[in-house]
Amino acid sequence: MAKIFLVDDEPNIIKVLSQILQDEEHIIFSASNGTEALEFLKKNEPDLIFLDVWLPDADGLQLLETIKKEKPDIAVIMISGHGSIDIAVKSTKIGAYDFLEKPPSLERVVTVVNNALESVRLRRENLKLRKESRFDDEMIGKSALMEEIREIIDKAAATNARVFITGKNGTGKELIAKAIYRKSKRSDKPFIKVNCAAIPDELIESELFGHEKGAFTGAVARRIGKFEQADGGTLFLDEICDMSASAQAKVLRVLQEQELERVGGTETIKVDVRIISATNIDVKKAVEKNEFREDLYYRLNVIPIHIPSLSERKDDIPDLVCYFMKKFSEEHGIVEKRISAGGMDFLSHYTWPGNIRELKNLMERASIMIPSDEIGADDLKKYIEANESYQEIYMTDKSSLKLAKEDFEKKYIESALEKNKGNITLTAKDIGIERTNLHRKIKQYNIENSGYSDDE
Repeated sequence: MAKIFLVDDEPNIIKVLSQILQDEEHIIFSASNGTEALEFLKKNEPDLIFLDVWLPDADGLQLLETIKKEKPDIAVIMISGHGSIDIAVKSTKIGAYDFLEKPPSLERVVTVVNNALESVRLRRENLKLRKESRFDDEMIGKSALMEEIREIIDKAAATNARVFITGKNGTGKELIAKAIYRKSKRSDKPFIKVNCAAIPDELIESELFGHEKGAFTGAVARRIGKFEQADGGTLFLDEICDMSASAQAKVLRVLQEQELERVGGTETIKVDVRIISATNIDVKKAVEKNEFREDLYYRLNVIPIHIPSLSERKDDIPDLVCYFMKKFSEEHGIVEKRISAGGMDFLSHYTWPGNIRELKNLMERASIMIPSDEIGADDLKKYIEANESYQEIYMTDKSSLKLAKEDFEKKYIESALEKNKGNITLTAKDIGIERTNLHRKIKQYNIENSGYSDDE
């Protein structure tokens, strides 16, 4: 449902367009001249405007220019009963989304409106992401491993080559993908993320490639897929190994031919998309088990980047802690707090099964909940579940470290599940892992799951 503003001095055109668009469940406003239109726009912000080229008191092209200067995010479709190529070209140069001749056909109106509204949504979404980017995490750390990753990012960003990122949950795979995107030549084009693990198998193809109206039950309108949305930009396929076999085959075809068809459609659509993929599982084992296509893996794995777990780069923990404490003081408008020497020692010896995501979660919680300006080890222990297991890991010798870590992880998950009253979704968010991975952990450790739920 969108707010659409019709500006035309012909009552019949207003009536016809209103009927078409109301049938599509949009909210319609109208004006019969330029003065009324400008007054309306002072107090309202529609998603889309139909604007007549010839109005009794205004030149439609001049009015278009005014609208695009004052409200550039609104899509404008020009309409005229005396259309010409010259007017259409001028309209497009000023910023009109499209040009329709009167009387417009129902099918043409619906198609143009759907495409224009999708464009508006993407533009607003990208604007929102840019505004929020000041709170995005940065790549923090001076360890040799991080310096090596930075070098790979710089080399990858200078090309259009596909990148395949591997690493455990919470290590920062999306952060790496965004760093490549921001340094690339496509940084002014969309960055679209798809979490393949979060989309049911029966919907993944519609999500990626879009669908036509009536393609399946529930497809009440045309949907533009992620590949089309990312055209000219970057598509980040997170947890790609969770993608269905059918979707894998279609993604391979898109990579080979740079074209796709929407679900239920016959039109061939050309796309220019850079793919960055990521997974937290052993891809080679997935290929051996026929769970992931080998040919697709080699297509995607042009530039591999493996992100180490936080336990492999503990030298970076002090810098990460300072970064997060400063970040959350700015984000929440609170006094920036310090971590004592004892607190930092505690953090440096902890195993971080949830990696950087777990550290970030702990620092945010501590910065908000601990009242003192200095945060010590005892303060932090209160916010790490299964503290007894931590002590076992902290004191154990290397030969039993793996068993101790697994025991800790099991108790950590059990404690988090109890805290969230068995809610899988909330627990996964709380401990910083994907919901599907949490299900696997519950099964791996034989955790009693009676009464657990996926509902938020």
